[in-house]
Amino acid sequence: MRLFFSVVAVLLILAGGVWFLQGINLLPGSFMTGQIEWAVYGGIAVAAGVGLLVFANRK
Repeated sequence: MRLFFSVVAVLLILAGGVWFLQGINLLPGSFMTGQIEWAVYGGIAVAAGVGLLVFANRK
């Protein structure tokens, strides 16, 4: 279960990072580019991924 949660957390962090960068217009090429709400969604996804990663790897 720990491995599953860790993989999901890393994928959530990566996807959230892409959403954030597209939302703040640093990563062009999508309908999300320059849309501030995607930066917010990305930040939330990264925070959730970090929380899940900490939860999955606690002792």
